[in-house]
Parts: sequence; C-alpha cells; structure tokens
Amino acid sequence: FQMIIHLIILILPYLVCSAPIRSTQQPNRERKLPEAIIIGVKKAGTRALLEFLRLNPHIKAPGPEVHFFDRNFEKGLEWYRSQMPESEEGDLTIEKSPAYFISKTAPSRIKDINPKMKLIVVLRDPVTRAISDYTQASSKRRRLGQMPSFERMAVGNCAPWSKANCSVKTQGVNSHWGAVRIGVYHKYLQRWLKEFPLAQFHFVDGQKLIDDPAEEVKKVEEFLGLKSVVTPSDFEVDSVKKFPCIKNPDGTHHCLGKTKGRPHPKVDEPVLKRLKRFYEPENDRLFSLIRQHFQWE
Repeated sequence: FQMIIHLIILILPYLVCSAPIRSTQQPNRERKLPEAIIIGVKKAGTRALLEFLRLNPHIKAPGPEVHFFDRNFEKGLEWYRSQMPESEEGDLTIEKSPAYFISKTAPSRIKDINPKMKLIVVLRDPVTRAISDYTQASSKRRRLGQMPSFERMAVGNCAPWSKANCSVKTQGVNSHWGAVRIGVYHKYLQRWLKEFPLAQFHFVDGQKLIDDPAEEVKKVEEFLGLKSVVTPSDFEVDSVKKFPCIKNPDGTHHCLGKTKGRPHPKVDEPVLKRLKRFYEPENDRLFSLIRQHFQWE
C-alpha cells in the first residue's frame, strides 16, 4: 500500500501538467488571425475607416495598432494571435497598421502567413495628406520647439546649398521629405503587387470616406464578403470640424477625438500649385496601376 502511495506522489505532478487547461473564453469563441488588413496610408483616414467598419457586428479588430509585420515580427505568430479580439463563427478579424504600406518587409511576411490576405488601402489627395502629416508632426513637436513652416519643409529647403532631393523633375519640391515622399503612392504599391494580385486589394478614397462614409464602408463590406449593414443613418457630421461622427443607438455620438478633423495651416498658393504639378504624373501612374481614378483637385 505504501508503495502505491509513493507511486501516486511521483506521477501526480505529471498528471496535473498534462491535464487540459480549461479555456476562459466563452463557448465557440476564439482569437483568429486576421483575414484582412488595412495596410495604409498614414493620415489618409485609416482610423476613421476602421471605426466605421466596427459598426458591422461581424467585424472584429484589436484596439491599438499591432505593427506585427514591421516592428514586432520577432515576437512570433502566437503573440500576434494573442493581440486579436475573440470572435465567433461568421465573424471576420481585421487589423490596421498604416505603416505597413511603406514597409519593405511587410508584404512578403504577410504573404508567407496568408497568401489570400485581403488588403485595404485608404488613399487621399497627396497634397492634403502631406499637410495633414505636417500638422500632426508639428503638434507633437511643440514641446521641442516650433517646426519650420510647411512651405519651408516642402520647397524652401530646395536652396542650392541644401541636401534636399530637389530637381527640375520634382518641380523644385523636396521629394526627400517624408510627408511628400509617402504621397508617391505607386512606388510603394508596386512592392505589394509583386506579392499579391490586384484583385486582393481594395482602395478607399479618403475624401469620399468623409463626404459619404456609408457608401465607402458599404464597398469595403462587400469586398470582405460581408452583408452590408452600415447606412447613412449611422452618421452625423460634426458641426464644427465637418467630420462624420457615429450615431449611437441611445442618441449620443462617437467622434474620433480632438486630433481628427483639426484645422490645417493655410499654405501659400504657389506652393500648393507646385506640389500639385509634382504629383500629377505620380497620380497618373497610380491610377494606371490600380485601374481606378480618384477625383483629386
């Protein structure tokens, strides 16, 4: 009898360790890897799109940007899965990290994990996008000192002594400045199209997302293979910022925070014209690439 007791004591730890761990999740709920990713573009409306898509109860998304494919890849696939929300059968998991768009590593890494991934790109008039990018950067740097003006950053650094990337080809625009460079969308998109067919991309017009959010969200729902449930009645325009807010069932509103729809600096007209001339051929290359045309003024 003592020998039996001794054997039980010896094997008990192994029995405990090998016993199945009860899930704390609700029945039929699990954390699934994304089937779609909003890969960009920064300051084009990616957060607004995700917030609006969440009106569809079958779309599940993590809160903060995950940045797995550009900053946290070494943490492994299970870490990535752990960042996802719980979902049920019929739900679709989506994440948003707009820095993926300009990443050199993200396209191939995503393809290795899911070659059928659906990719969503929000595009905006690159001149407006550059000004929005500058506005955000200058707001963040106020404690470090005033940033040079937008005009100086975009074209003022094009003096002969400057190391800025300016030439006749760039219309005297500093195309090396990140706020300007990102707006040359086709250069980054070509990297993605080497890994994924065009059919797996959906392009959202960032301006139309503001002007008619329900229609743009409907197109994304259809692209994702979901029944469209978002309607114009789900939105109401902020009377001050002129930016759409979500109408809650109880009559309250959910707006995207004080940083969204904030006023942009007034940019000198000659600088705007120079930027528009610079982007015209770049936009044409983009439209040819995606077989779609946006009415950017």
